[in-house]
Amino acid sequence: MRLPNYHLNEYMNKFNQRIKNLPENIWLLLNQIDELKGQWTGGAQLNPQALGRLKHSVLITSTGASTRIEGSKLSDDEVEKLMRGLSLQKLVDRDKQEVQGYYELLDNVLTSWQSIPFSESTIKHFHKELLKYGTKDERHRGEYKKIENRVEMTDADGKVIEVLFDTTSAYLTPKKIEELITWTNETLALKEFHPLIIISNFIVEFLKIHPFQDGNGRLARILTNLLMLKQGYTYVPYVSHEKLIEDNKTDYYLALRQSQKTFLSSETSAKEGDTDKENISDWINFFLNTSLAQAKQALGLLSAENIDKLLSPKQLLVWHYLESMDEATPGEISKATKVARPTVSQALERLLKLNKVERLGQGRTTRYKKI
Repeated sequence: MRLPNYHLNEYMNKFNQRIKNLPENIWLLLNQIDELKGQWTGGAQLNPQALGRLKHSVLITSTGASTRIEGSKLSDDEVEKLMRGLSLQKLVDRDKQEVQGYYELLDNVLTSWQSIPFSESTIKHFHKELLKYGTKDERHRGEYKKIENRVEMTDADGKVIEVLFDTTSAYLTPKKIEELITWTNETLALKEFHPLIIISNFIVEFLKIHPFQDGNGRLARILTNLLMLKQGYTYVPYVSHEKLIEDNKTDYYLALRQSQKTFLSSETSAKEGDTDKENISDWINFFLNTSLAQAKQALGLLSAENIDKLLSPKQLLVWHYLESMDEATPGEISKATKVARPTVSQALERLLKLNKVERLGQGRTTRYKKI
């Protein structure tokens, strides 16, 4: 669906106001993230075994972290044990139900993101899948809220510490969420703003609307994975942004509150100047710092100490040989390692992309050395 021009212009004006006075460090963060994104894209042609190990680890870590943010008490070890063998009939505990739903949905997103459209029907389907094992969620999963809700901060025991903010009224929710999704898709397609700024805006407003009775925070983190993957941040499946949020949970809630409390009430008609105070720089700053930490961790996977995770066994033989030599030709490497010459060439190209070796000379005199 396309928004009527007047709605699109109205939302664009609101968005422009929200990012009107972004501090200089925001643009520095964006440049750093995109530089690391480029390095990952250029160097991370990982072998399937490495990809599988990293993805499985992130699925466990992200599931544990995202559900603990909302009050679950299952550790990562318990999450992994659950995923390895408990039958669905044993999922009688609320924490286990939430973990199972999150794990399966995230696995689907990280595997099939290219074929998943970002749409209102997708979001409703995600919500249904997220809560499909929760017996108390049967009546409202996949459906927008019918009664009012609010965002609360809880302690380690799940006790409410503070009400952070009120949310959009139930009767306005379908209209508001439809406008937000349509605007986000259209604005991403226009490419006039940095995609991470647009994604930041989507998440902060999605959580302000709080369209479902339960599961909004978990769903927002799932959608963050989807949106970032669709914008080319292909390292997302291999580093958990959910864990980074869990480790900075207080700052996460504070950044949301500081931005959302500037928003115009959904029940208030927008008059000229009403949106002048809307500002999401606190949230954007948190979101981008989290994204930068995620990108740095992804590049860390390409470091020397993690090289064994990224190369096949024969490629590792080439790498270890170069580690022991000042320099060598492909023929010398092949003879010493008993690895076929074409495989040696492939390994050297991989190591060049990973910035682990340097090519010296050209043609038959080409030699390689460890950087």
